[in-house]
Amino acid sequence: MHFSEYHFIDELKNNLEKSGFRKPTDIQYKCIPNILRGEDLLAIAQTGTGKTAAFAIPVIHILHSKINPKRRNGIRCVVMVPTRELALQINDVFTKFSKNTRVTSMSVFGGVEQDPQIAKLAKGVDILITTPGRLFDLVSQGYILLQQTEILILDEADHMLDKGFIKDIRDLIRFLPKKRQTLFFSATIDEEIKDLAYSLVKNPIRIQISPKDPVSKNVNHSVVFVSMDDKRFFLERLVQENPDSKILVFVRTKVRCERVQAAMLRVGIESVYMHGGKEQKDRIDTLNQFRSGKVKMLIATDVSARGIDIPDVAYVVNYDLPEHPENYVHRVGRTGRGKNKGFAYSFCDESEKKLLTAIEDYIGKNVQVLELGNEGYKEIRDFTSETEMDISKIIEQLEPEPNKRYGVKKSKKKK
Repeated sequence: MHFSEYHFIDELKNNLEKSGFRKPTDIQYKCIPNILRGEDLLAIAQTGTGKTAAFAIPVIHILHSKINPKRRNGIRCVVMVPTRELALQINDVFTKFSKNTRVTSMSVFGGVEQDPQIAKLAKGVDILITTPGRLFDLVSQGYILLQQTEILILDEADHMLDKGFIKDIRDLIRFLPKKRQTLFFSATIDEEIKDLAYSLVKNPIRIQISPKDPVSKNVNHSVVFVSMDDKRFFLERLVQENPDSKILVFVRTKVRCERVQAAMLRVGIESVYMHGGKEQKDRIDTLNQFRSGKVKMLIATDVSARGIDIPDVAYVVNYDLPEHPENYVHRVGRTGRGKNKGFAYSFCDESEKKLLTAIEDYIGKNVQVLELGNEGYKEIRDFTSETEMDISKIIEQLEPEPNKRYGVKKSKKKK
């Protein structure tokens, strides 16, 4: 079935065609009819399968016929997300699909001045994509009215319903009409989070389950056993052999971001880094440099793993294995998106083997091991361009933070 065959408004159909959306993906095909019927939904699908469009398309169609553009008196749809970057990205999708319709959208998040956001809200907006903190600030100040809200969407629902956000969600629901539609979207979920989702709605939730393997079949993922001090050599080799490819490198902490960037700079490899400690403007600039291809390598903490869609990422590197195994799924999901093929490599030190075991248990299969042998390992280590180095300084930069132990944190079990 093609989008042209759906009973959507003409403006929406034209926008979809101009954007290259001709046939729905599996998750879109399954979700759109349920959303149009006003059903509550818990949708679980692999990363890169088009979950944002799965809710944006029907929501625009639903709201278009209900909105009087001359008299906007409240938000009709709230989309809650865990990160600022994701709020901007989802708003871009809504803006693209709602062109020439009656529907307007905007993103609201912290880390920037609120006055420009307040000014835009005063003009009237129908769909609000927001992070929890700034949303509650503006609700408490009376700048956001939720009495007219018909649809609540939680994207990255497992993270939004986790202990750090569940109180925010329950507080938000107090401001919303009892009669509303609630949609949950995520790539990963467990029984505890699913029970929380059920507790937040009255209507039955129609569940769409992803394949048993939460990692897309478009991603070839493997692990190589590397000592902590040698990881930089393996990353350097990958970059040198793929100079025109976009490479997204994940590390565990903010400090590691800067240390790995410094290590790459010593061998003449340009990169940018992003973590939660950066100002919002700097984070946006960093993402834009990587998205545009101006810089081919981005080093990031897990703040960049959740839902961010960066085109044409050829390689994802788990420089440090994630402490929460579900984050592995979100990380490697930054490549192999849509119909594209991608590669994910994990560098595993002896101290991280427990983390690897937890990941394999979570995804339900073993990660392919790349066997190098002593000669192959030595060849990669000797490949480096580092010369005349201050060895003590390099060791100091590459050592894990003091008192840091790499073990498996209590994590969500695979359904």
